[in-house]
Amino acid sequence: MDCLVVQVDAFTKQPGLGNPAGVILNGDDYSNEEMQQIAKKVGFNECVFVCESQLGDVKLRYFTPGHETPLCGHATMGAIYLLSQQEKQDRTWLVETQAGLITVNYLETTEEMTMEQSPAQFVAFDGEKEALCEVMGIVASDLDAELPILYGNTGSWTLIVPVRESSVLDKMVPQTENFPDVLKEMPKSSIHPFAFSNIEEDIYTARHFSSPFSGTVEDSVTGTASGVMGAYLLDHVYQQQAMQQITVLQGKHVEKEGSLTVQTRRVDDGHHHVAITGTACKNQEFSILI
Repeated sequence: MDCLVVQVDAFTKQPGLGNPAGVILNGDDYSNEEMQQIAKKVGFNECVFVCESQLGDVKLRYFTPGHETPLCGHATMGAIYLLSQQEKQDRTWLVETQAGLITVNYLETTEEMTMEQSPAQFVAFDGEKEALCEVMGIVASDLDAELPILYGNTGSWTLIVPVRESSVLDKMVPQTENFPDVLKEMPKSSIHPFAFSNIEEDIYTARHFSSPFSGTVEDSVTGTASGVMGAYLLDHVYQQQAMQQITVLQGKHVEKEGSLTVQTRRVDDGHHHVAITGTACKNQEFSILI
């Protein structure tokens, strides 16, 4: 059986940059095992399967080459971009995911999408900083001395690691297979190091190292990780503000540069409202045999 895959590059308008997602529009035609097989053959950081939903406009399921994941920002952007191109009008999509129902607003004039994320959660990292630095290829003095290292989640868990300057990101070489030994609280977590790029303009640079269980090494431009990073910054950098917007630059280390904006605000229940805004573009279509 052939499976048609549409490659959509998220967080860019230039094909070949940003973060590629494999979008499969007829997701209900495949079993769980076939979805996993497709994702492994395609080899992107995520494939997204568009399915019918009883709760929203559409249900999205996300697969890395190694496992299913509850939510993926760039793959959501890729799927909603492709679906919106069929309608050619502004629309708010209600999307069912394993992380809950989210909304994605599509603006036809700019082709921008704004994706809501789940309320941010944080858990302390109690591991050894020296061991963490070793698996990233840096030393302890490269870490930001003022900001904490925390696990964060707005749909999937990642370890947020602030470093003192963007040049530290350039020298990182991840030892992915050793991540679970260091991330004892959450051994399947990814690692998301970041640095200030332009403090006055609230611009940040980041990298994103995949969990070894995902079957990939580094994600180029990450939506959910950028979202929870925005919530983290609201707590630890912009503590006096009720809301904040930042720009995240990512992907240069894998030659797939892209950018997105993150909007965060505090809400009455003590959580954060988190949303990301970005664009996407269609790259190519191809078929694989399963």
